[in-house]
Amino acid sequence: MTRDEISEMLAWDERYSFLDKEPLAGNIILLGFGGSYAYGTNNEDSDIDIRGVATHNAEDILTRKGFEQVVNEETDTTIYSLEKIVNLLSNCNPNTIEILGLEPWQYFYVTDIGQALIDNRDMFLSKRAIHSFGGYANSQLRRLENRAARTMEQTKREEFILRSIENAKYTFPAKFFECPEDAIKLYIDKAVNPEYDTEIFMDINLKHYPLRDYKSMWSEMIAIIKEYAKIGARNRKAIERGKLSKHMMHLVRLYLMCFDILEKGEIVTYRAKEHDFLMDIRNGKYLDNEDHPLPEFYDIVDDLENKLEYWKEHTELPANPDYDRINKFLADVNRQVVLNENTN
Repeated sequence: MTRDEISEMLAWDERYSFLDKEPLAGNIILLGFGGSYAYGTNNEDSDIDIRGVATHNAEDILTRKGFEQVVNEETDTTIYSLEKIVNLLSNCNPNTIEILGLEPWQYFYVTDIGQALIDNRDMFLSKRAIHSFGGYANSQLRRLENRAARTMEQTKREEFILRSIENAKYTFPAKFFECPEDAIKLYIDKAVNPEYDTEIFMDINLKHYPLRDYKSMWSEMIAIIKEYAKIGARNRKAIERGKLSKHMMHLVRLYLMCFDILEKGEIVTYRAKEHDFLMDIRNGKYLDNEDHPLPEFYDIVDDLENKLEYWKEHTELPANPDYDRINKFLADVNRQVVLNENTN
């Protein structure tokens, strides 16, 4: 479907009537494409994903109540509250930050407040993108099955697992009792387990640390290791569903978006420049006759990972988002909503 056909569908299709009902009625500030239509990688079989942002009404703002998000599974639509998406954007969440990087024609509806959110998107950008995008990229990587997933050099496999755990560790300070940055050191060394060549080791230096928080951290790290153990079964299902090449494409796309953020301070969701390359991946160019990713694809991934390592060290982005600007923006919007409702 074309953009105009989809826009008309939003207006008259009864399935989208929830957009005109509480808590969204009159409060939507931004509505645009999500998923493959947002990236420019859609085909005739692609679902139409819609993403948006809405403010709370005055009463909910004053009472600090209200919705976090409205999800309509029938239409693949998700509308975030402004407060919820600001929190996600502050962590450079890949699933939400893309709504601020659409091309103008990819938005169906933008109010003045919505445009202000788009225009001030730089206040959300920080080095957190390294770990948020890196974490999502690794989750895609862990979905890929190939002969190498079973015969992959064991040391390389350990490196993938360690990278995933390190990305998870980045979120620990926000979830658990604070500990020194070097309190839990993870590294790869010669294996003690006779079945491995190398394996991941830990050096731990913690004192007076809450046991339950430590147990939760440990559980998250173990869950990643277990997830790798399931890689074969999971990706056989992906092959059966014809989705493996789609996972491969999204892996590359996530790296490309991350590079734009780290190198240029830009959010580029619509990948016009790399369209043909991404569609080649999606259409199976990098799969062998048994639908396993070719070694050439893993060479591409290695190059992307090396580039990410470079930009980890050379990006000029700050360590954290500009909370002063973010909080002022949110306060100004809430004040405007309350005043407008009281005036009317």
